[in-house]
Amino acid sequence: MPPCFCSYNPPSTSISKFISNQPFHSTLETDFHKIKNPRKLHALLIKTGLTRDTVAVNRVLALCATGPARDLHYALSIFHRIQKPNLFTWNTIIRGFCQSSDPRVAILLFIQMLAGSTVRPENLTYPSVFKAYTQLGLAKDGAQLHGRIIKLGLELDSFVRNSIIHMYASCGLLGKARKLFDEMRDSDVIAWNSMVMGYAKRGNVEESWRLFSEIPFRNEVSWSTMISGFVRNGRWIEALDLFHEMQEREIRASEFTLVSALNACAKLGALEQGKWIHEYIKRNENNELNVIVVTAIIDMYCKCGDIENALQVFETSPRKGLSCWNSMMIGLATNGFVEEVFELFSKLESSNHRPDSVSFIGLLTASNHSVQVDKARMYLRMMKETYGIEPRIEHYGCMVDVFGRAGLIEEAAEFIKSMPISPDAVIWGSLLSACSYHQNIDVAKWASQNLILSDPNDTSAHVLMSNVYAASGDFKKAVDERMKMKKMEKQPGCSLIEVNGETHEFLAGGNWHSQ
Repeated sequence: MPPCFCSYNPPSTSISKFISNQPFHSTLETDFHKIKNPRKLHALLIKTGLTRDTVAVNRVLALCATGPARDLHYALSIFHRIQKPNLFTWNTIIRGFCQSSDPRVAILLFIQMLAGSTVRPENLTYPSVFKAYTQLGLAKDGAQLHGRIIKLGLELDSFVRNSIIHMYASCGLLGKARKLFDEMRDSDVIAWNSMVMGYAKRGNVEESWRLFSEIPFRNEVSWSTMISGFVRNGRWIEALDLFHEMQEREIRASEFTLVSALNACAKLGALEQGKWIHEYIKRNENNELNVIVVTAIIDMYCKCGDIENALQVFETSPRKGLSCWNSMMIGLATNGFVEEVFELFSKLESSNHRPDSVSFIGLLTASNHSVQVDKARMYLRMMKETYGIEPRIEHYGCMVDVFGRAGLIEEAAEFIKSMPISPDAVIWGSLLSACSYHQNIDVAKWASQNLILSDPNDTSAHVLMSNVYAASGDFKKAVDERMKMKKMEKQPGCSLIEVNGETHEFLAGGNWHSQ
């Protein structure tokens, strides 16, 4: 059993005197959240005997568990050495893990608190536990805890109630979330935001927008949630319109809002609007940019075809996360800068980042666009043997595509048969498209049958098969394939153009647009 450092509590006056007499230790009272190395501070506390004071060690625990220099593994080791943790101790360690990559630990700690501690959870304990259930998508398990809340009479506590509504809404149990929301006499903005997010997440954008419009006092999160909801559901023009309205009202956009707006620009190919948002970021962000924002800027420029600006952002960014490298490689690949992709990957291997599955999508896309079959084979092998990454359906799709582009139809078919996972509609469509181009009727029939089985409503199987027959001179069968499409619903084609920074949408056969 590890030694206990917190068995003794000297009088608080002695601690205050000790701290005030030594400048370094005064950081415990004032600037402890700015400390970058909590382990060194804890070592000094051990050396000076301050670890025997619960207040002092709780502050170090808070620094490790929830501070900017979070170190949850070390926080847990401190927690286990506290002989008699108080309510603040339990709340701090649970809150730290509910915000971590493994929120299950927060739930396990809560159960440990219930089963093995004399300290009882209070209203500030439960929101962290509900957040952990939300992170894990376990709202049905969280509903059992909701029952405990009702028995304890804590359901009217706004912090607890908001966390329950957020859990239900985030996990798709909108009926339960709405019931609690409607029962609240004065729903605060946090509850409103949760409902807006919940409906948007489940695709009900109209109800989400209706609720957003009714929020009595919107905050920045309200705007960000609605903009994100529009982007999530492919309503990119509405997302940008709302973002511009937000700017007109002089509401400062958070990093989350900016990422959503940049994603909308990327989807629309709205380069001028994307540049404006980039300039807005440069004007308003005094600190170093978040890696996620940098990635979104690079992605936007790449998808809008402005590789020069994308590279400039990538190269001048002081902190490049792996997502920045991946976004730049995929952007270069899709814009035809093949050799640059391979060069960038070599630099990535020499950096402090380890390539992941997305990195290899960039490499395989580049190999595909340049029809370099041997390189594609090499990178797929490297992915498995050197980096131990198991290929996903996207990697197999790239391989089928590169075989098809090279005219290796039979090899593509054999590759599909040897795949350890079932091909999806994209892979069958890729093979059928290659068969259409290279006029391989036998494999085309096989691919077409499987594509129809994968997605019976997809008309592309009949279109491509008709093209195969027409190219071979069998016009009767070509017409028969086209006739099969008559009873199928086909979505009209859509075009988007940007004029003077404004995006316009046109539907095939439509005449509603003013211009």
